[in-house]
Amino acid sequence: MALYAIADLHLSLGTADKPMNIFPGWANHVERLEKNWRQLVRETDTVVIAGDISWAMKLEEAAADFAFIHSLPGTKLILKGNHDYWWSTRKKLENFLEENNFYSIRFVHNNAVAVDDWAVCGTRGWIYNAETDEDLKIVNREVGRLNLSLGEALKMGKEPIAFLHYPPIFDGQKCQEILDALLNANVKACYFGHIHGSAVARRKIEGEYAGIHMHLVSADYVNFTPVLVR
Repeated sequence: MALYAIADLHLSLGTADKPMNIFPGWANHVERLEKNWRQLVRETDTVVIAGDISWAMKLEEAAADFAFIHSLPGTKLILKGNHDYWWSTRKKLENFLEENNFYSIRFVHNNAVAVDDWAVCGTRGWIYNAETDEDLKIVNREVGRLNLSLGEALKMGKEPIAFLHYPPIFDGQKCQEILDALLNANVKACYFGHIHGSAVARRKIEGEYAGIHMHLVSADYVNFTPVLVR
């Protein structure tokens, strides 16, 4: 069983009208994603999708996008991104999966999911240069959710692997509170998305930072191909 990661699918197969081909490098991105995914991922594998799943505004409007994800091989673990406006309560999200028989999909939200010897942990995160009172409130909330997730991994006795939507460090700035949570839990690898475009990606942090191996897995950055984690 392999574990993969990707972020920022930005699907709009249902009622949402948000074509991505207006952006450089995004032409036919759904077809490219499906082809690459099917060539790589087996049914016994797991793929973490780290946010920005669907442009839908409401959960029911995201059904076509979730149906597409469900049709792909493997178990899919989904985290929230900044554009996932359809995101709801944990109970409503799980009811949605059950009602639509999307049995290959699970959410990572205030919890951790065991995958062999590892625990998939994470949360959305927030901007790395938060200064306003409102931003700091969101950071504290996201840190609390991340700590809940990491705590579940500790209870499982498995090695935590962290997945965020926002990068914890970018272009010389960092979200210290998120980084502290990762360091306190002895996280060795962190995967994230949110960053797009070649010019922006050049300012990313990859490789080791404070003992944590950082990995950018935005779909366009990884050529719409899930990245092997373990």
